[in-house]
Amino acid sequence: MTDRSLTLSAPAKINLYLGVHTERDDRGYHRVDSLMAAVGLSDTVTVTPAQALTVQTVPASDFPMQKNTAYRAAVAMAEHYGREANICVTIEKRIPLCAGLGGPSTDAAAVIVALAELWGIDRTDPALDDIARGIGADVPFFLHASPAFYVGGGDVLATEYPALPATPVVLVKPREASVSTIEAYRRFDEAPVPADKPGAIASALRAGDTETAYALIHNNLGVISAQMESQIQTVLDWLRKQDGTVAVDVCGSGACSFATPLPRPKGLPMLPSKVAGGPARLSLFPTRFKSTRQRNKNFSSMRRKSLLL
Repeated sequence: MTDRSLTLSAPAKINLYLGVHTERDDRGYHRVDSLMAAVGLSDTVTVTPAQALTVQTVPASDFPMQKNTAYRAAVAMAEHYGREANICVTIEKRIPLCAGLGGPSTDAAAVIVALAELWGIDRTDPALDDIARGIGADVPFFLHASPAFYVGGGDVLATEYPALPATPVVLVKPREASVSTIEAYRRFDEAPVPADKPGAIASALRAGDTETAYALIHNNLGVISAQMESQIQTVLDWLRKQDGTVAVDVCGSGACSFATPLPRPKGLPMLPSKVAGGPARLSLFPTRFKSTRQRNKNFSSMRRKSLLL
């Protein structure tokens, strides 16, 4: 371990395609086809040498640090490589939780990337993806964050695509709404929603035809989430009425939704004063698709001292 501190930008993601199926693998996980792309909204993760492993979030979280995915990632890295993860991880949270944006997963990936850098581990080492997969299905994607199609349980890379243009995206989350991913899958099992086939959107992305790809965005689990939280459906209905909106859908299992392109150059007008029978308390996050570099080159990192210049 060096005496360096690394600061990394950990981006959120949206699902351009999410197809959940009733079949399960040997682990008991649903078969999931997931086409993800990173966006500009991000957490900031700083890894600093310390006497022991600690994880803190800003603002402070209300659960033990041992349950934080960043902590679990550090422990998994230490166990695999026979090292001691004597670091302090500080996570400045901007990605909302319970939103389907992959906040905990991207934080875990940032820790894996940071420790690989600090320990001199080759970023092409397949063990990094295996470690990431053990933390969560989305974590392998965030190690690289190029637009990519994942299969299996949504955690096995099948295809990567060219970087998307920096198309505007708006994320909208009802502040009081949250969706349990476990409960969403349980509801799906009770009443499965068929998934569109991903071939058309995959072909469009391979060809660089993003306009067609955006028009083919699909998420069959989002249908379940909108049934569970009526505010999600209200937001979706409103976004779909906006002029110029090409794609509108739920982010992962929710409770955040997204629209692209932005209906208006400078953002969205206020939602109606009532959402699902109550006041409209919404968090809006204008952002863009993230132009990512090639595989194994994600996460901008720098020496701590350079941040002070």
